Amino acid sequence: MRLSTRSLRSTSAGRRAGLCTALGTGLAAVGVLALAPAAGAVEPQSATISFDCGTWGAGSATLTAAQNGTAATIEVSTSAITAPIDVGAGSVSSTLTLTNNGAGEVSFTGDSNPAIPAGSAVSTGPLDGTVAPGDSLEAASLTVVVFGVTATCTATSAQTPGPFVFD
Repeated sequence: MRLSTRSLRSTSAGRRAGLCTALGTGLAAVGVLALAPAAGAVEPQSATISFDCGTWGAGSATLTAAQNGTAATIEVSTSAITAPIDVGAGSVSSTLTLTNNGAGEVSFTGDSNPAIPAGSAVSTGPLDGTVAPGDSLEAASLTVVVFGVTATCTATSAQTPGPFVFD
């Protein structure tokens, strides 16, 4: 097969055009990402606190927070309440109440949980709430409803390493 100089030039030009198109598309995608609004950040992302749940028990809890703009979620796992029987996924209804900047209150609610085997610590969430930039939230109480039975828990320690501060 014999290639002429003209066919080599057109093949090379086609490669350059394809490379330029790919580079242009890549730069456009980077530009769009640079202009996208930030999801927001919460610090710390994880904290611990102790709860007293009366006859249900007492113990520590791990709170894990995430933020996307003014929407935020907190997941709770606490040894203060253990499941007496197997609890299916989506069977727990919870409200976590937090103080906002030491004054007002903000509630995070939800009906979501993983399956919880009998004897295991209760995990619930994500619990949904709304935040504003500068909100500084520290857990004050937790209400958990399982199969119509309510456990009300009160925080007995400060949140460590400190309150959740939202952007």
